[in-house]
Amino acid sequence: MTIEDVAREANVSAMTVSRALRSPEKVSTKTREKIRAVVDRLGYVPDPAASALAAGRTNVIGVIVPSVTNNVFADVMLGIYEQSEGSKWQIQLGNSRYSPLEEERLVRTFLSQKPAGLIITGQDQSKATADMLKSANCRIVQIMECGPDPYDMMIGFSHLDASRAATRHLLKSGYRNPGVLMARLDPRSQRRLEGYKIEAKNAGVYDTRRIVTTARPSSVTLGGELVADLLSKAPDTDAILCNNDDLALGAMFECQRRALAIPDEIGICGFNDLEMMAAANPSITSVRTHRLDMGRASMKILIDALNGKEPVEPVQDLGFEIMARQSTGRKTD
Repeated sequence: MTIEDVAREANVSAMTVSRALRSPEKVSTKTREKIRAVVDRLGYVPDPAASALAAGRTNVIGVIVPSVTNNVFADVMLGIYEQSEGSKWQIQLGNSRYSPLEEERLVRTFLSQKPAGLIITGQDQSKATADMLKSANCRIVQIMECGPDPYDMMIGFSHLDASRAATRHLLKSGYRNPGVLMARLDPRSQRRLEGYKIEAKNAGVYDTRRIVTTARPSSVTLGGELVADLLSKAPDTDAILCNNDDLALGAMFECQRRALAIPDEIGICGFNDLEMMAAANPSITSVRTHRLDMGRASMKILIDALNGKEPVEPVQDLGFEIMARQSTGRKTD
């Protein structure tokens, strides 16, 4: 089955069929529906390789995230799919599993397929990956962070500033010996750790005993283990900033097992503000990151750019919010 067969059955030119399939907005509704009916009846499937050869690129948007099971990236992907729904753009997803080498392989694979655009996580790619992206013949959006030197466009927020704000919140809530739990230690986690260190040093409460880190993947169980480690090294710790909400929930469970009163004896703050933070008992303070909006905005700015509408600001900071709840509501005199 060829495009000429479809054109003959629909009584239009092959060019009109091609335009209806690749850029349906350029064809009248009546003609588009007639062509679609013939395509469905004949079972015609366009050849993406031939289309890419003719157009110089496909209608594919490649998206590379470090995890497909983490709720943070699930929310981002939901926003991307919502924004692309009904458009001609097709999403292809790649999971780098927090591996720079796997990310490099995925970028090379995507670029070899002539995508219209790429959405990629973060700004800490390997040199080889960065070189490929700088010379890529497609539009690129980096997500989850903000920085001064994007490959093309960037949408996210400052992890360092968010962590600094969360640490200041603990200090303003009356806690004097805040500690921090960090897992995975990817570049964004390291920036959060740096934010905590800056504010702890500014307040004169910095103590290396209160910093507990691991390269292991985050989980609720791990949060409990890290709190046990923290309290064994620094039993006077009276607040905990957690790298994410999984750790925060595990930290809360472990503190409750130890009969530590939350928030009066110890405060807990998470990061990302997943649904479980508000549902926990006590409810847990967390840094709200606008993940769904980030997915929508990244796809919108990319589609706009592909349609010739350049962004006024190639770097967009969506910010963050400290969602103060019961877990840091310490009673002070």
